[in-house]
Amino acid sequence: MAQSTEVAQLNAARNLVLGDAALYPQIVNGILPIVGANAKPELRRWGADFLAETFASPVLGTAQKEQLAPGVLQAIRDILLLPETDTAVLQSLVQCVASLYPLVFRHIINHPEDSNSWEIMNTIKHDILRRMDTFPCPVKICCAKFLQRVVQVQTPSHVADPRRPDQNETSLAIVPRNHPLLAIPHLEAESSGLLDRLLDVFQVEICDPLLVNATLNCLAPLIRTRQSISNKIINAILEFYPSKHVRPPFTPTVRVSVKSMERTARAVLVNMLKKNPSHPMLGKIQLYIERLMQSRLEAPDESSRKRALPNEPVDGLDHAKRPLSYSQLFTLTQDAALSSFDVKQLPPDLVVKITVPLLAQVNQSLLTQAIDAVRTRYQTVTKEQNQMRLQQQAAAGGEDDDDYEPEYQPMEGADNTSDVASVIAAEAPDVQPDLVSLGPFVLPQPPPMSEEEAGEVGRSAVARVFSMINIAETAPSASKGKSQQHPGFTRLAGSNFDRDAWVLLLTRLATRAPAGLEGGDKLGKGKQTPISDSIRETLYRYILEDFRGRLTIGITWLNEEWYNDRVQMKAAAAARDQGDDEEPSVATHYDTWVSRLLDGILPYLDGRDIKVLVRFLSEIPEVTIPITQRVASLAKDPERVNLCVQALMYLIMFRPPAREMCLNTLEDVYQTYEEARPAAGKVLAKWRPQAIRPADSAPAPQPEAQTSATAA
Repeated sequence: MAQSTEVAQLNAARNLVLGDAALYPQIVNGILPIVGANAKPELRRWGADFLAETFASPVLGTAQKEQLAPGVLQAIRDILLLPETDTAVLQSLVQCVASLYPLVFRHIINHPEDSNSWEIMNTIKHDILRRMDTFPCPVKICCAKFLQRVVQVQTPSHVADPRRPDQNETSLAIVPRNHPLLAIPHLEAESSGLLDRLLDVFQVEICDPLLVNATLNCLAPLIRTRQSISNKIINAILEFYPSKHVRPPFTPTVRVSVKSMERTARAVLVNMLKKNPSHPMLGKIQLYIERLMQSRLEAPDESSRKRALPNEPVDGLDHAKRPLSYSQLFTLTQDAALSSFDVKQLPPDLVVKITVPLLAQVNQSLLTQAIDAVRTRYQTVTKEQNQMRLQQQAAAGGEDDDDYEPEYQPMEGADNTSDVASVIAAEAPDVQPDLVSLGPFVLPQPPPMSEEEAGEVGRSAVARVFSMINIAETAPSASKGKSQQHPGFTRLAGSNFDRDAWVLLLTRLATRAPAGLEGGDKLGKGKQTPISDSIRETLYRYILEDFRGRLTIGITWLNEEWYNDRVQMKAAAAARDQGDDEEPSVATHYDTWVSRLLDGILPYLDGRDIKVLVRFLSEIPEVTIPITQRVASLAKDPERVNLCVQALMYLIMFRPPAREMCLNTLEDVYQTYEEARPAAGKVLAKWRPQAIRPADSAPAPQPEAQTSATAA
């Protein structure tokens, strides 16, 4: 009765602090003598629960908790020194210590003279760590939370404002270098060892699902707040596969446990990726999540079956009725243990690592023998199954079917049908022909299309290809960011299905497909525009819509046009040398379209587009006089004079075949446009000094101070 009265009074005190958090200091200091080590088990259980609740309460301020923390340490230490076996008391005390450790750590930072509190805290910590492996599972779960708090406190964190340490998170980052009680190297080494101990739960052969789930939930804050150890934690999780840490029999309880561990690990990683979508280990994490989805336990549940399958054949035709499995077909070894091994238990990446070196070292003759053995086995089984199927059909047909002869009157073309049936019967004597054989069905030829219809179909096909270019342009490319080697004109147009592949396909349809068909009047007069010119016109408009972003497409197209022109001119020259009666004519396209494309781009260039213009002029296959004249036209605008001169200077320096041509153009710009003379004169002074006027070549007068400084 006295105990129940004391518990009722303590519950009344708890109700008071729940109603008014300001009473916490008074109540906590008042109950410590009542619920201490000398109290009865029921009172100690109530006191441990109340202390754990107090220091985890969100309504009590952190400053008040820090003031109360040193006063309760001695009471907790005295209870832990007892041979306590009550799981509830130990569980609540470890939870309370997990809440107290950051508070005591900050208190010691601010009050280094209070060495007694830090000594008691260390004693409690070492006692919990020493007895952790012997605790029951509920207490081990609380110990995992305590380890997480210790590692979090004794690991440096990000300091938001060094001027206000009270606003920063409790960690080693706010500990002064010369603190008399807190040695930073010692604390870092201890936190590293405790983290390894926390991660050991993933390394044991048979794990406890409750402890694994609790550890995973404790690791999530460390991954989020401690960047220095997050990669180590993630790697430990990525190496953990729950299905490998269980042993048969696979009961429903085991299945639920594995599923819960997989779901918790997946939730931890998915939530981490939500907060940091650009994590450097994104690929590994996604691969691990996919493998978790596939690593379900495949062992059947024997308890859910009605009865086991018979081990002996039902009748003598058992093997003929049941086709062989793939494992029986391809198994060549006589080792029973090796034949019964299920290779699907191995991870796919491990299978790849094993298979590739083995295939590289396999004996070719042995491989050929094995393939021949499997082929012979397959042919034998197939023949037996076909014969058994024919026997079953014959038995199912009965004797009455032999007496039935349908009245069949052949129609026109029956002779041709009977010939085909006789040929089939002669080639396959084992197969019985059908009673009614039909002749081969041939689709009628489509009506011929007119030239206008063919052109319309071609233009619609081109429009569909351009729609694919737009889709590929907006879709992310799998090979983006990887270094690729472009084999030039010999690369395949359909090697992949990205934007470049569709563009290359279009350019080659426009340039190479009609090669040799465009000369003279072969296409006729007064007819519609050829499909190749339609593609070129569409490409031209497509590039001009966004010439800065699609400049690569234009350069690729012009290179294909130039290459095709040279191939056609070479073929025409060879035919002319052979003395053909009709001299072939070659229709060239490069000069036309490079001029049109340059005319469409130049009006929209400004002084900041020097890289665009220089890249275009440097990557097109040939620079001609019309191209340099169009570049020279930029000098008409005083704001684009430097753009003109810099583009011509680049060609003079880095395209020697076009150097004289560009120097002539630059000299014309120098003579024609007065605004361009200062910039053009600097280039001509190096490459063609005789073209500079004497007045322009005289050095500009320098200030007296600058001349004296130069002489000095």
